[in-house]
Amino acid sequence: MTTHGPTRRTVLLATGAAAFTVGCGEYGNEGGDSGSDTVEASAGQELAKTSEIPVGGGTIFKDEKVVVTQPKEGEFKAFTNICTHQQCPVANVDGGTINCTCHGSKFSITDGSVENPPATQPLAEKKITVQGDSIRLA
Repeated sequence: MTTHGPTRRTVLLATGAAAFTVGCGEYGNEGGDSGSDTVEASAGQELAKTSEIPVGGGTIFKDEKVVVTQPKEGEFKAFTNICTHQQCPVANVDGGTINCTCHGSKFSITDGSVENPPATQPLAEKKITVQGDSIRLA
């Protein structure tokens, strides 16, 4: 006898796939608030005023998952705040480097390159725009 409808196995697989897809959509923003640290900042969002970023240093925006630096007066750069070694969030910006205290990696505030291992890959650059005194994600 040949069956023409879906088999029990097909129905179970389809149901499981649908449940998995719905489940994935629910966990990107646990708690439902837009300030959750699991949600990256959106394009156009203001991160800071230029006066809030120290020359020769930088500021970490934990919730937005970005570090903004000012290597030279008026020059602003942005990088991911996640260390490339073992994905710890970086802890501070000091002495001209972005520092991960998990294992001691240090990254240049100018280009995100590794200045001290164990990380071997640079921090990924983030796009920003500076308009007047406002620094925004691009």
